[in-house]
Amino acid sequence: MLRLAALRTGDVLYDLGSGDGRIPIAAAKRYGIRAVGIERDPQRIAEANALAAREGVTHLVRFVQGDLFEASLDQATVVTLYLLPWMNEKLRPRLEALRPGTRIVSHQWGLGDWNPDRQVELEGQRIYLWTVPPR
Repeated sequence: MLRLAALRTGDVLYDLGSGDGRIPIAAAKRYGIRAVGIERDPQRIAEANALAAREGVTHLVRFVQGDLFEASLDQATVVTLYLLPWMNEKLRPRLEALRPGTRIVSHQWGLGDWNPDRQVELEGQRIYLWTVPPR
């Protein structure tokens, strides 16, 4: 997912439904970028913070307990998703409204009839990439 997003200096990654934080932590550790995880489960937030501390990236990552349908995504240049299809569909209007050029990467599920810019298959799993178009 991170390679497909073509992360670069200055990117800010938002992982919606971040669970234990592995995607934001990997982005911070491998690419040196800032990353934010949005997760509703406080136990998962605690796990993510502990993992970030173990990996030495607490200065680059932040985990927010909240509703991914309401959280501000204004700073995002990359958004990652591994959510159920209905959740992707519900998020789609918010994702399409992000700044032009923002990259969206989804593991396994598409965004309805919004055709991805790229789609790759890796070990039987699909990964999709969209770029928010100019307005």
